[in-house]
Amino acid sequence: MRRFWNAFKYQRLFTKIFLVMVISIIAVSALTSLTTIRMSERLFMKTFSITNSKVLYQIKTSIESFNYSIVTAANNILQSGSIKSFLTEGESDSLTVAKTYYSMNQQMKRIQSNVDAYEVGITLVGMNGRNYATDRTYFTLSTEELKHHRLTLTTLLEPKRLMYQYYNEKSAGGEGGEPLLVATKALMERTTGGIYGTMYVTIREREFKQFYTNFTSEGNDVLILNRDGIILSSNREELIGQTSEELVRHAEEINDTGLDYRQAKVFGNDSILVADYLPSYDFYLVNMIDKNIALNQIFDIKTIVLICVMIVSAALIIVFLISRQITKSLTLFVRRMSNVTKHDFGNYMNVTGSYEIRELGKAYNYMLDELHAYIDRLVETQRHQRNAELAALQRQINPHFLYNTLASVKMLVQQGSKEKAAETINALISLLQNTISNVSETITVEEELANLKNYVFINHVRYGGRIRVDYFVMPDCMQARVPKLIIQPFIENAFFHAFNKKEEGFIHVLISSEGHTLICEVVDNGDGMEGVSDNTLPNPKSKRQLFTGIGVINVHERIKLLYGEEYGVTISSQPGEGTKVRVRLPKETD
Repeated sequence: MRRFWNAFKYQRLFTKIFLVMVISIIAVSALTSLTTIRMSERLFMKTFSITNSKVLYQIKTSIESFNYSIVTAANNILQSGSIKSFLTEGESDSLTVAKTYYSMNQQMKRIQSNVDAYEVGITLVGMNGRNYATDRTYFTLSTEELKHHRLTLTTLLEPKRLMYQYYNEKSAGGEGGEPLLVATKALMERTTGGIYGTMYVTIREREFKQFYTNFTSEGNDVLILNRDGIILSSNREELIGQTSEELVRHAEEINDTGLDYRQAKVFGNDSILVADYLPSYDFYLVNMIDKNIALNQIFDIKTIVLICVMIVSAALIIVFLISRQITKSLTLFVRRMSNVTKHDFGNYMNVTGSYEIRELGKAYNYMLDELHAYIDRLVETQRHQRNAELAALQRQINPHFLYNTLASVKMLVQQGSKEKAAETINALISLLQNTISNVSETITVEEELANLKNYVFINHVRYGGRIRVDYFVMPDCMQARVPKLIIQPFIENAFFHAFNKKEEGFIHVLISSEGHTLICEVVDNGDGMEGVSDNTLPNPKSKRQLFTGIGVINVHERIKLLYGEEYGVTISSQPGEGTKVRVRLPKETD
């Protein structure tokens, strides 16, 4: 047993490699098969959506043609004076009634010719109680029952509209009835708008489904439903009359969002849905494909599994032979390295033995060399980062700045300008409060602007208003957060370095956003500098500190340290034209 354990101990590498390869090959085969199946599914569904969209278009065209015939018949009825007289005139002698009925009957025969291509029945009911029907087998309701029926009441709510409604005689108490689709329209006076009757054009559901029956097959169904989710017509008779709010919701989503198709579980089956809206009917036309039936006709799962098993078996045999050959040399390497001290980066290997061992020994020694170099670089990088952090944390107020500011306040008091002196002291207090608080804290652009204005105000008090400062900030940037005193050093530079030759000028502070990036720019029309272009940072012209120890280079390093290499400061300048400083920061509001 012990001999077996010792032999296995040095074969564990081979065992692990072989197990990893077995799992990897099986996983790759399975994932490849699944990916191929999924890609085929997507291709099938894309092709299906295109093909079936064309099918739905043909069905829609046929149904719209039927609607056009109904609209034509309705317009002819509305324009017929004979029909209007029959439905509006009161009681009169039998001869007059007979003449009116005969004239109306002749007119209806001509109108009926508009819909002769379809098996429909036309029923007219007047407000005077008279009615006329081309085929009385469609309705078993009496005139009074029809006048107070839901079909009529719904029509009278929207008298100007031709609407289509679902009607089933069984629901009305009829025996042996069948579902009907009824096109209803209120007959209105063109001048007064008064309603003098109602038109009903009725088609049996079995006749209506002829518009799409030729496009259906097993697992490929067509359904027509209204906004309430009631299925009005379908090649699956058991679904007619049922209500499916889920199906109408999917149809509305496909129509509103412009989806080519949608996968959903409908009536207990995974289905692919294509839908279109019939505006003339206020119905949804839905093509429903049973996904399992459709995909089973595409993929032969048994064949795919058999091929995968054969490929995996062949690959495992090859992997076993190669792994065994490689691990013989690796086993010797493991035995030689079994006593290597852990975490000792100076423990180099003697490069001896077979080709594999020599290459591994060279790679191991090279790795130690690279590790030493990496550690040295890491230490140097951390040192630079700490230096940058220390530079960014310099917030000591220059005593000369305080001395000069207080001296200016004293002079203002002596001159009697007490209000301006008070304003100067308030500006200095606000500036000091912001400077000596937590340096890692970020503030809003609005607060940063307040600090800038305080700083500029103090400088105007000290040196006069020969340099004008304007601020241009997009409203959506006011609540963006920036590090404190991120713009002040550039204002300071412009004040004391940009106008040595020019007597006066302006400084513009512009803050805007580009996507998720905040752009802060400080532009002056001062003396400018030579040899400064984008992505370069000039050496400071003066070593004196006017307000704080924060310099241009420190601001740049501070930004990179906080947000990454893609952010920072770029400066462009032309002698005699001025300088533009551009600061890129992430636009953050939290």
